[in-house]
Amino acid sequence: MAASFGARLEQSFAQYGQLCVGVDPHASLLEEWGLEQSIEGLKTFSMSVLEASVGRVGIIKPQVAFFEKFGSRGFAVLEQFAAEAQETDIVVIMDAKRGDIGSTMNGYFEAWLEKDAPFVCDALTVSPFLGIDSLAEVMSESLERSKGLFVLAATSNPEGKSIQRAKIAESTISAEILKQLDAINAVSKSGGARLGSFGAVVGATLNFAASGITSVQTDQDSATPILAPGFGAQGASLSEARDLFQSASNRVIASVSRSVTAVGKNSLVASIEQAKSELRKGLS
Repeated sequence: MAASFGARLEQSFAQYGQLCVGVDPHASLLEEWGLEQSIEGLKTFSMSVLEASVGRVGIIKPQVAFFEKFGSRGFAVLEQFAAEAQETDIVVIMDAKRGDIGSTMNGYFEAWLEKDAPFVCDALTVSPFLGIDSLAEVMSESLERSKGLFVLAATSNPEGKSIQRAKIAESTISAEILKQLDAINAVSKSGGARLGSFGAVVGATLNFAASGITSVQTDQDSATPILAPGFGAQGASLSEARDLFQSASNRVIASVSRSVTAVGKNSLVASIEQAKSELRKGLS
């Protein structure tokens, strides 16, 4: 049986570190690269980021929306991107934020995580706001396929506060999602793996206390990986990763995008190496 997603994530950390490069080909980035808003521009950008990342970082995260906006032709580029990434040792987290119930959610699983998925990847971002139990079947199927999920828990967008910080008894909704993920990972992680296969999305620019999730910083027993967007252009510094996440820093995936990729194709490798170095110091 293939190693679990959590075990493969640990291996990636050990080999390449904890940096994740976001593949976010939005309009302004394509323009900065001197590329047109076209399928050709989309393909050039995304494949260039993949090429520069392989062998340097262990994790990439394509933002699906920027492919989807080009319709079927954009999805064709994403399908090719996914296929080429699978030929490498890089871990691909598709940032699609899918979430539904029953057969509809199973359809998403078949599109992204099944053996013959057209957009094959190692993990998928999902929404728990139809109830985290609505993800139970997909979680079970993901374990069987050695795949992972990253569940939206505490995002840094201001619009999320009213829901995510709402209270359930003495806990916020964000804290309750994290608590449930910790429980699931505790019983489902494989063998001696340190990390489970079901991570949480937690914004690096959050006020942890206001969100009611200071446990993320202090719980040394948690096996829940943390996908942390918000580093770089959004304001969080890679050099402060350990200070921000404290005890959780050894299970954080530090995601950067524009701050690394805006430099253009010719300087991309150097930019990735600089970010790796900054994060390495920030976690030491």
